[in-house]
Amino acid sequence: MKQVFSLLEKSWSGSPVQFAWQKTLGNFLAVTGGDRAVKIFDRHGQKRNEISLPGNCVAMDWDKDGDTLAIITDKSSAVFLWDANTNKTSQVDSGMRDAMSFLLWSRVGTLLAVGTTKGNLLIYNRQTSRKIPVLGKHTKRITCGCWSTENLLALGGEDKMITISNQEGDTIRQTSVSSDPSDMQFSVMKTDERISTRESTVSVVVGKKTLFLFNLNDPDNPIDLKFQQPYGSIVTYRWYGDGYIMIGFSRGCFVVISTHIREIGQEIFQAHNHKDNLSSIAISQSLNKAASCGDNCIKIHDLSDLREMYAIINLDDENRGVDQLAWTDDGQLLAVSTRRGSLHVFLTKLPVLGDACSTRIAYLTSLLEVTIANHVERELPVTVSVEVEPSFVAIGVYHLAVGMNNRAWFYALGENNVKKLKDVEYLGTVASMHLNSDYAAALFEGKVQLHMIESGGLDAQEERETRLFPADDDKYRILCHALTSDFLIYGTDTGVIHYFYIEDWQYVNEYRHPVSVRKIFPDPNGTRLAFIDDKSDGFVYCPVNDRLYEIPNFSPTIKGILWENWPMDKGVFVAFDDDKVYTYVFHKDAIQGSKIILAGGTEVPFSYKPLLLYNGELTCQTQSGKTNNIYLSTHSFLGNLKDLGPNELTQMLTQTLMLKRFSEAWEVCRLLNDQSSWNELAKACLHHMEVDFAIRVYRTFGNAGMVMSLEQIKGIEDHNLLAGHLAMFTSDFNLAQDLYLASSCPIAALEMRKDLQHWDSALQLAKRLAPDQIPFISKEYAMQLEFTGDYVNALAHYEKGITGNNKYQEHDEACLAGVAQMSIRMGDIRRGVNQAIKHSSRLLKRDCGAILESMKQFSEAAQLYEKGQYYDKAASVYIRCKNWAKVGELLAYVSSPKIHLQYAKAKEADGRYKEAVVAYEHAKQWDCVIRLYLDHLNNPEKAVNIVRETQSLDGAKMVARFFLQLGDYGSAIQFLVMSKCNNEAFTLAQQHNKMEIYADIISSESTTNEDYQSIALYFEGEKKHFQAGKFFLLCGQYGRALKHFMKSPNTEDNLAIEMAIETVGRAKDEALTNQLIDYLMGESDGMPKDAKYLFRLYMALKQYREAARTAIIIAREEQCSGNYRNAHDVLFSMYSELKTQKIKIPSEMATNLMILHSYILVKTHVKRGDHMKGARMLIRVANNISKFPSHIVPILTSTVIECHRAGLKNSAFNFAAMLMRPEYRNKIDLKYKKKIEAMVRRPDTTEAEEPTTACPYCAFQLPECELLCPGCKNNLPYCIATGRHMLRDDWTVCPHCDFPALYSEFKNMLQTENVCPMCSERINIVHLKKINDCTQYLKPEDGDQ
Repeated sequence: MKQVFSLLEKSWSGSPVQFAWQKTLGNFLAVTGGDRAVKIFDRHGQKRNEISLPGNCVAMDWDKDGDTLAIITDKSSAVFLWDANTNKTSQVDSGMRDAMSFLLWSRVGTLLAVGTTKGNLLIYNRQTSRKIPVLGKHTKRITCGCWSTENLLALGGEDKMITISNQEGDTIRQTSVSSDPSDMQFSVMKTDERISTRESTVSVVVGKKTLFLFNLNDPDNPIDLKFQQPYGSIVTYRWYGDGYIMIGFSRGCFVVISTHIREIGQEIFQAHNHKDNLSSIAISQSLNKAASCGDNCIKIHDLSDLREMYAIINLDDENRGVDQLAWTDDGQLLAVSTRRGSLHVFLTKLPVLGDACSTRIAYLTSLLEVTIANHVERELPVTVSVEVEPSFVAIGVYHLAVGMNNRAWFYALGENNVKKLKDVEYLGTVASMHLNSDYAAALFEGKVQLHMIESGGLDAQEERETRLFPADDDKYRILCHALTSDFLIYGTDTGVIHYFYIEDWQYVNEYRHPVSVRKIFPDPNGTRLAFIDDKSDGFVYCPVNDRLYEIPNFSPTIKGILWENWPMDKGVFVAFDDDKVYTYVFHKDAIQGSKIILAGGTEVPFSYKPLLLYNGELTCQTQSGKTNNIYLSTHSFLGNLKDLGPNELTQMLTQTLMLKRFSEAWEVCRLLNDQSSWNELAKACLHHMEVDFAIRVYRTFGNAGMVMSLEQIKGIEDHNLLAGHLAMFTSDFNLAQDLYLASSCPIAALEMRKDLQHWDSALQLAKRLAPDQIPFISKEYAMQLEFTGDYVNALAHYEKGITGNNKYQEHDEACLAGVAQMSIRMGDIRRGVNQAIKHSSRLLKRDCGAILESMKQFSEAAQLYEKGQYYDKAASVYIRCKNWAKVGELLAYVSSPKIHLQYAKAKEADGRYKEAVVAYEHAKQWDCVIRLYLDHLNNPEKAVNIVRETQSLDGAKMVARFFLQLGDYGSAIQFLVMSKCNNEAFTLAQQHNKMEIYADIISSESTTNEDYQSIALYFEGEKKHFQAGKFFLLCGQYGRALKHFMKSPNTEDNLAIEMAIETVGRAKDEALTNQLIDYLMGESDGMPKDAKYLFRLYMALKQYREAARTAIIIAREEQCSGNYRNAHDVLFSMYSELKTQKIKIPSEMATNLMILHSYILVKTHVKRGDHMKGARMLIRVANNISKFPSHIVPILTSTVIECHRAGLKNSAFNFAAMLMRPEYRNKIDLKYKKKIEAMVRRPDTTEAEEPTTACPYCAFQLPECELLCPGCKNNLPYCIATGRHMLRDDWTVCPHCDFPALYSEFKNMLQTENVCPMCSERINIVHLKKINDCTQYLKPEDGDQ
């Protein structure tokens, strides 16, 4: 806060002073101390007058207009009046005998109330000089009072009474209070209803402790507000706002309360502003501020938000503290008096005066001080002291002008100093002034005077010195003007904007607007001019091409416009009102033509006035005489972008594109780095016809198509053609068409419409631009119309499309097809059908048929379908018109079941069942076929076969019913079960004693436990143990099942034991297991059962080791009995099971399996004629002949024969010699006996050595049929196809049992055999895979077997 002046008169020193500001104007300050005089100062601190008094001043007050100051003293009964306009003092005799104690002017009239120490009152009318004395208004001294806006006078006195009087002095209300009243004020209390805004409440401080509110409308219920003890006593209070009171307390607090009846007594705000004491508060409604003073400082708050401290003023020299505080009515000056008798005046609000020229600004910083600054060019601010309080300021390139009324003072701006040049008087009060480098232009009373600031030497031409606009014969008034470096521009009340060119000293341009032009704002070059007209609309005018553009969304409250001074941003300007700044952009080269858009708004703090805009930074002037910079919200992208998230960046991208700041937009897109933002930037470049930049963007995000398209049009100079292409790229086709048509290549519009399939527009254009294309466009248009259902126009266009030219035959055929379809649609069926039949296309016949069918023209539709060989459709339509004969003809070609079904139903209705059955079969309606076979054609076998094939439930029911009628209950039960009617089947079986049949059928079906249980109980009752057990097993009652199986009599196949084993396996119950083992061992009946059942039991129980032991025993028995295949299968299944369970396989089992497998291989090899392999296997078997006791002789005989055949003479001899033993000799088959005897008699011991191959473990060479390696002592895995040991490099396995085989041999064997010799599963040779790494099959444990 700037201090304007301080007063400290010797005569006041040591005692507090009283002071009063002139009301309304605030030009004078009346001050009095203990010196029997009132001194009057002006607002700059100059003493204007001194009024000497006969005694000390008791009270003084200014009237409502600030014209008259009234003073009373303690020694005189006269009232002293000082006139501010004439500077004269006069006296009025009060006619009272006692001393004066109180004085107050009315707030609305010229009435002055004067009270005395004895309680008498005088009301004096200054206008009429009438005096109304009222004696005895109070009984003691009148100390305080106030006037209301209705001219009611409230008074308080030491008699502790409050009286309310009218302007005649008559008492209309009175009330008593408990202590001395002081500080009385009238106000409006805050109410819900707002019935009146009359001042009906008197507030008064009673005894410095309570605040008493007395409502004139409700005199019986006054309100007495008490406050907390720690606050101290009430010093003063002020009403403000909507019924709020701010109260200052002696101990430094101030409190705000509301007088609304619901909130009364509540503290809304409380602040301890001063440490020791508070001496005064003041409120300025015009500033919306409140101030409190105490100790030696002043604190100023904002009323809209009291928590906000606006300013603090410290008076460090005032050791005795401050006293009183008062604002001028306009809030510009704040005066504070101190206890030691001094007075300080501070500037709290300045007139906001300022001007800018390019980037230089001049603004008022105190009442008599102007500051010139240029923060863009970084020049130091210069302050200029001026002689008067200016009402306008203007800055030019080299000059400053300030002035008031009709005078202006000019200053020349030097390097570091400012010197006064001259002052100029004009012919009227200057409203505004503008300067350029040489000239000043002042607007006053509807005229503008243009004159040189500094008259150049002698060479300056006289007529160029000065000129007054308008000329005398022009009858208009000038409302606004501006001065650029070249032009004086002004707007008039007739709506004309004139451009006066200073260089040529003549008018060069004028624009006529329908209403008067209020304000004009040229851009820095003067090539564009923004103006506001009388309707508060805004426009931008371009004198270069005489075009006018309306500013959109232009608020009627706009006060002014500033153009961007940053040289790169030419089209940007802002319009501002009191709260907001709106950013606009003038888009000059857009596809749609030039236009202005609103880019956004920025809130502006209260009472900021924008002066200068430079690259999005707005320099504003404030009431306190400073400048502040605001960044426009539309330019937020100028800050640091690195730390922002994608949402903020997207917003900034929108801003940059609106402002055409493409390089900044590029940066934002780089940070966002997503397709859509690049796309948006590219679109904006197209919109503003920045083709090169657009190519760069499209190239960046890889849109090759657009890059190529833009490269093609880049060089086009025809503005409209280029804009047309760009409009088309941005999908604005109507605009593109208009631009194309306005260009040098209008045919482009037709090409575009054809590409877009906008046929109606294309036709219109073709008529003008290319008539030869009409038939082709007509055809396309007709197709589109047909699609939308406009058949009349489609027909017309198809007809127009026929060229009759053989060159375009295909096109003409398509048009004729269209004519056919449209004729039918239009109801001209004969023409349409004939066209369709004549036409070569099948599809056309189908389409026309469909149209006719939808129109219920069945016979024609069917005819066309048939012609087009669409037999299903034809038959379906013939059925609809009941033409069965035709349907019958076509049936052979028909594939649709639906049609066969319809035909079948019709034939059945006619009683032609055979034909009906055939049709039903084609329609796959099996239930109907079954029905006809049973009911009409008496062919139940056929019906039964169909039911079995199709598993039809309804069919099964019908067949069941049929058999029931015949009395064939077994078949009936079977078909009832098939149709899921189990209960009926059960009942039937019970009635006719066919339960076995029912049980058989049920057990092969999957059904419910209840069904099984009911059958089991039935068999239990019939003592049929096996069946009962079987069904108890099925329904999961394992104990009962086992009981019945063990009771059931033994049969050949011992099924009951098998079932018992399965039961125990499923039950997994130890008690049942033990029961069955006892039974198998013969514990219960002394008859042990076959060991194989024990094996199966162990397998079912997954007790594999016991099973393995049992398996070896069983295999041994089977082997002794000569059932080698059975023995092999038992050992193989056990071997596989143990392998799966990862249990070590007993070596005895492995050896036995190997020998049995070798025996089984013999037959295969011999059958294939491979005698050598057969012989080798037989040698292995013969060497273990003791394991084949029942076939010793036949095996040895076969060995001798096969060895002989294979040329293994020595082996043949050895085994022949064995056969010659007496126990075998007589058993030799007679066929071979002689040969064998001869072999022994004439021995031939030649024999080829057995080939050797490598051991798969250690690569030791050993005979190929040898299975024990002498090198590493490992048992070797053997090939299941040949019986030889395995080789590493020729390894495969059976896909089913995983046993190894030599790949080459197994593959060879599978050429003739298709099963695995080990597991007897079928093998497809394709599934055989050679294994390159057989390590996993050569685990050492295999060697231990």
